[in-house]
Amino acid sequence: MFPIEEVERRLSVVDARADLRADCSRCAGLCCVAPAFAASADFAIDKPAGRPCPKLASDSRCSIHTDLREQGFPGCAVFDCFGAGQHVVQVTFGGRDWRHSPGTAEAMFAVFPVMRQLKELLWYVAEAVTLLSPGTLLDDVQRAQEQTERVLEQPAEVVREFDAAAYRQQVGPLLDRVSRTVRNRVPDRAADRQGADLIGAKLRGADLHGASLRGAYLLGADLRGADLQHADLLGADLRGADLRGARLSSSLFLTQPQLDAASGDASTTIPGTLQRPRHWSPTVTATTTTRSPSRRRSRLNRR
Repeated sequence: MFPIEEVERRLSVVDARADLRADCSRCAGLCCVAPAFAASADFAIDKPAGRPCPKLASDSRCSIHTDLREQGFPGCAVFDCFGAGQHVVQVTFGGRDWRHSPGTAEAMFAVFPVMRQLKELLWYVAEAVTLLSPGTLLDDVQRAQEQTERVLEQPAEVVREFDAAAYRQQVGPLLDRVSRTVRNRVPDRAADRQGADLIGAKLRGADLHGASLRGAYLLGADLRGADLQHADLLGADLRGADLRGARLSSSLFLTQPQLDAASGDASTTIPGTLQRPRHWSPTVTATTTTRSPSRRRSRLNRR
C-alpha cells in the first residue's frame, strides 16, 4: 500500500496528462497544414508542407474526420499531436490564428513539429513518474519533466531552433532505466525483443509479458490473445497489428497513435489513460484466443 501522499501524487500526474491530448477546438488545424503529405497507402493526395489540406474546413476542422480511413487518409486517422497544436496556438502565439494573422504562419508551422516531439516526450515522462516510488530515479525523471516543460514555455524563435530529436536521445536512456526498473520486478518475464523485426510475425497467444519491445517492428503481426502486460512498447510499430484479445492494460509507454494504427476488439484490454479506437470491433470476435491460466512460453520468448 502506498501512503496517501503518494497516491495523491500519482493521481495528480495522471490528471496532468489531460493537457497532452489533442484539443482541436483550441487549435487552428496545424496538423492539416504544417506537414507534407505524400500520396501513399496513408494519404490519398500529395500536399506540400505549409499548404492547407483541401479537406480542411473554414472552421479549422477536418471536413472528413469521421471518414478518414474510408476516404484514403488512414495516416491522418492515427496522428496525435499530444496537445502540441493547442499549445502552439494558445500559448506560444497567444491565441493568434495563421489565417487571421498570416505573418505568423511560417513561424507557427516551424514550431509545430518541434512542439509535437516535446509533447510526446512529456507523455512518456509523465507516465514514468507514475511508475516509480520516491527515490533518485524519480528525482531524475521529474527534473527531465521540468526541463522539458521549461522549453515549451519559450518564445517561438527559441522553440523552432531547439533540437528536439537530440534532446529525445538524451532523455531516452532515462526512460530505459525506468523501464528496466519496472520490468525487473515482473516475475518470470519474457525475453527482450528490443528493435526486433517481427513484421507479420505469428504471435497469437504469445507470452510477451514484461519484455522490452521498444522500437520493434510489429507491422501486421498476429498478436491475438498475446500477453503484453508490463511490456515496454515505446516506439514499437503496431501498424496493421492484430490485437484482438491481447492484454495491454499495464503495457509501458503505449500511446494512442499505436492503438489507432492497429486493430482490436472488445476483449482487448488497454490502459485507462487511452481510448478504445472507434474502428475496433465492438464485440468479441470468434478468432480471439482463449487464454490459459497457466503460462506457456514459446521458444521465441525463452530468456
